[in-house]
Amino acid sequence: MSEPQPSARLRCDRCLRPQSHCLCSYVTTVTNRTRVLVLQHSDEHKHALNTGRLAVLGLERAELLVGEHFPQLAEILSAATSAFLLFPGDAAQAPQPLAGDAEDGSVLLIVPDGTWRKARKILYANPVLSTLPRLSLEAGAPSRYRLRKTSVPAAVSTIEAIVRTLGALEPEQDFSPILRPFEALIEQQIEAMGDDVYRRHHQEK
Repeated sequence: MSEPQPSARLRCDRCLRPQSHCLCSYVTTVTNRTRVLVLQHSDEHKHALNTGRLAVLGLERAELLVGEHFPQLAEILSAATSAFLLFPGDAAQAPQPLAGDAEDGSVLLIVPDGTWRKARKILYANPVLSTLPRLSLEAGAPSRYRLRKTSVPAAVSTIEAIVRTLGALEPEQDFSPILRPFEALIEQQIEAMGDDVYRRHHQEK
């Protein structure tokens, strides 16, 4: 008889990290007037370093949908007074502060979550997204996401993009606490790989 295989590590049902590295103690819920909808590609959902879920955990008004095609989008959009797509494009505008009379939750920010290629697949699979005005972040501080590389200049992680966008839409609110589990995640991964491996493969030469 073959030896029994070791069981998979138990995972936290909330943050989906191994229970030994659960990030929930770092999560602080922040009030947001802008409702956030993260459309996470199914491949990103499986990635150990995905940050879209962490962003949703840290926001009072946020939802995460996983897949590539989302037939419920039309109904979701019909319930919003206005909606924006956070994705670069020729007509994309920098986010501006919300009008003072905007009701809480009436403005919807939709954020595709995945690699650039996977995020574009979400856009192609859901044509209704192409009808929305786009928001795009201007170049800012370098990403703290030191473990995943991209060829796109000034690219940031999903959680950082959401925090920066909400900070522009709602400048009266401090969204920085949302980044605490993200920062803990990065430190956990660096510790797990060891300083030597991290310096060889991730730090700039």
